[in-house]
Amino acid sequence: MQKTGLIELNAIVAVAAARNFRAAAAELGMSTSALSHAVAALENRIGVRLFNRTTRSVSLTEAGEQFLGKIGPALKDIAAAMEAATQARATPAGTLRINTSEGGARRILIPIVLEYVRRFPDVHVDIVSDGRMIDIVADSFDVGIRLIETVPQDMIAVPLKAEERFFVVGAPSYFEKHGRPQTPNDLLRHACLRLRLPSGTVYRWEFERHGEEIRLDVKGPMTLQSMDLMLEAAVGGAGLAYMTHQNVEADVAAGRLTTVLEDWTPPFPGLCLYYSGHRHVPATLRAFLDVAREMTRARKKNGRG
Repeated sequence: MQKTGLIELNAIVAVAAARNFRAAAAELGMSTSALSHAVAALENRIGVRLFNRTTRSVSLTEAGEQFLGKIGPALKDIAAAMEAATQARATPAGTLRINTSEGGARRILIPIVLEYVRRFPDVHVDIVSDGRMIDIVADSFDVGIRLIETVPQDMIAVPLKAEERFFVVGAPSYFEKHGRPQTPNDLLRHACLRLRLPSGTVYRWEFERHGEEIRLDVKGPMTLQSMDLMLEAAVGGAGLAYMTHQNVEADVAAGRLTTVLEDWTPPFPGLCLYYSGHRHVPATLRAFLDVAREMTRARKKNGRG
């Protein structure tokens, strides 16, 4: 079979599964126009219309259903054979693309990546840390990192940390001057350091106790987009910050920061790696997942969560 024929056949399968040319193009890593041309070329070659197309929907014709039923199993066999050949490589090679937040996974991700590149020097790791909530398949990433509770249902998640927790923290000098808040609503009378999310919106501080949930649009002297700057400002006494345990643990242990409202910030499910459940797993990603699982087990065994 010619290469172009295989591309066209895969295009038919992808469009039939997605019922949408744009989504199918993203799955195949090609432009929507190229995908449309591939489908049209095959329809012209065999002289049969395979899809009913409207501005709102795409569906298989009766002839398309029959055609897909014939080619589907054969393409699965071809994909399985190609996957087996890929996995036969003794050493993964190529590029692994990871999407993550800039600071949220730093202490977890970087040790995994360092160990991964040590074991597999033929792999180049490309980390994009702009913090946007994206579709990793559409944006051509192999794997992403986010909170488990926010991972799409069609993705496969690999937990990296059992739990995460936020804390409200301030410098001892700040509390000496302004006192300690006793309830979340007291924060409305305090100087708070606000965080601007990558989307441009300002994060609202979230609290929960005994089923009661509170979200506050706090006010204060600064709005920042860097966790490092926020931590420095909090240690300097500029105001209160709302940050994760991993961001503040060293400064709390050293006495540079003090936590408040601990009973209003319970633990929640932590970070995970996630990847598409609809694609074969290339050798580069499979090896990375193995390293991540191994190091996560070791961290839990050593009591580091």
